[in-house]
Amino acid sequence: MEQQQQPMGEAEAEAFEKFKQCAVEVLQVDAKAVTPDANFADDLDADSLDLVELVMALEEQFDISVDESELEGVKTVRQAFELVTSKL
Repeated sequence: MEQQQQPMGEAEAEAFEKFKQCAVEVLQVDAKAVTPDANFADDLDADSLDLVELVMALEEQFDISVDESELEGVKTVRQAFELVTSKL
C-alpha cells in the first residue's frame, strides 16, 4: 500500500509548532514564512551554518541527536521536520 500524506495529527501539529519556534528564533524569520514547503535557502535565506545552528536548537528542544551526515539533501522545512520526527 502506498503511504499518502495525511493531515497532521494533534501530536504532529504540536511538534511542528515547537519546530517552527526554533526556526523563528534561530533563523530570525517571520513565523508565517516557516511552512512545510518553505525552502531554507530560497525562502528563509538560511545557509548551511544557519541549518547547523537550527539543528542544534532542535536537538535540544526535542531531546534528540542528529548526525551531520543526515542533513545532506535537506532543503525544505518538511524534510527537516520529518528528520526530527523520525527521531522521536
